[in-house]
Amino acid sequence: MQLNLYCTKDRVKKPVTALDGQTLKMYTCGPTVYNLAHIGNLRTFLFEDLLRRTVEAFGLPIIHVMNITDVDDKTIRGALEKNQKLTDYTKPFETAFLEDLQTLNILPATQLTRATDHITQMIALIETLLKEGIAYAGDDGNVFFSIAKFPAYGALSHLKLSELKQNASERTATDEYDKDSASDFVLWKAYDAERDGSIFWDSPFGKGRPGWHIECSAMAIDALGPTLDIHCGGVDNIFPHHENEIAQSECATGQPFARHWAHAEHLIVDGKKMSKSLGNFYTLRDLIDKGYTGPEIRYTLLATHYRTQLNFTLQGLDASRSALNRIKAFVERLHTADGHSKGCVGPALEKLKIEFFDALSDDLNISVALASLFDAIRQFNAWIDSSAVSKDEAEQILKLLGELDQVLGVFPLKQQDEFIPPELTKALKKREEARQAKNWAEADALRDQIIQAGYIIEDSPKGPTLKKD
Repeated sequence: MQLNLYCTKDRVKKPVTALDGQTLKMYTCGPTVYNLAHIGNLRTFLFEDLLRRTVEAFGLPIIHVMNITDVDDKTIRGALEKNQKLTDYTKPFETAFLEDLQTLNILPATQLTRATDHITQMIALIETLLKEGIAYAGDDGNVFFSIAKFPAYGALSHLKLSELKQNASERTATDEYDKDSASDFVLWKAYDAERDGSIFWDSPFGKGRPGWHIECSAMAIDALGPTLDIHCGGVDNIFPHHENEIAQSECATGQPFARHWAHAEHLIVDGKKMSKSLGNFYTLRDLIDKGYTGPEIRYTLLATHYRTQLNFTLQGLDASRSALNRIKAFVERLHTADGHSKGCVGPALEKLKIEFFDALSDDLNISVALASLFDAIRQFNAWIDSSAVSKDEAEQILKLLGELDQVLGVFPLKQQDEFIPPELTKALKKREEARQAKNWAEADALRDQIIQAGYIIEDSPKGPTLKKD
């Protein structure tokens, strides 16, 4: 099956293919480790995880490289404010980020690259750009990239360089700048004692440190070569970060930098931009503290198409909890199903598999994929109700759910052996005996005893069972 994914640069859905015909090379912009990742960041990482899992499900091997930005304006400022070494400041945030990925069941990158481990490669890339006359040294000691030397500048973000000429003669030494302007951007930031303290590296251009944009180019090229198959990030990365990556990379190597660009849309909260001042700013840990689980949060952030703005709400999390509980209850029924086959399960499984993966092949259309799943669950439940699902067929359904979960990563597929206190098991047995003897008063009293202990009585083909309420 062929995955077709929307390409930001070409503005069309394109087949996702490997340039070498063997292994897909994917680079994703990881976190800047100056704080905990918020749910907007995590939505992007979950989109990239869904993409990777789908690529693998379609049988294409993949090398996934994710960077860690551990040196930029924010990390340096934070380290100096805390009077810490840069690595001492960033390491706890990197550790927390990796823990968040684990909580959300996001597959670890094939290779994790840190900016501070690639300073030599960044310097070499800047030297190449200087030699080619694409970069130049400013009178302030910074080294800049001249966007006028790259006529294709703006092709990703669909900005026309001619419309940006009024700013092209300006320069910026900050890592991030206004989205409605373009200027020659910094490749190497000259050392400033007041701003940088003890954090700097030596280079042929003098003491200083690399700019944010050159970091990703150097790490991506070092890990995957001059041309990536696919480069991902959030829509906020399109301009200027990814636009600048393309310019400096292609000028340095003479090769196309990425064959496919994919970006996840913004997340808002309760219809508003997420902001600490509005009280609607959430990290993963904030939501865990509110009692939500990793799978519930993962499902919520995945269930809306990645190119659609997601309006995140706590009510949405509650709905995700209900959806996962439906799946959990269905899985529990499958573990006890022992009816008589009527030959309908096999074709239904084939239909589900085709519809689910067809949806994903169309630009990761997750809403259609999930709809096909819940339609199938509704039908299977009806057949279980009429004892039309055999034990072997139940196992076939569980097997397909496992295949689907290789992509979704949220299903509670293992049967949970819930501990039932012996006195309650005994009370349930006595209640059944009382009901058989039509001793309704005693049966009701035993039922009340069970309910007060926090359990409910569920009927099943094999008789009544107890379940934690």
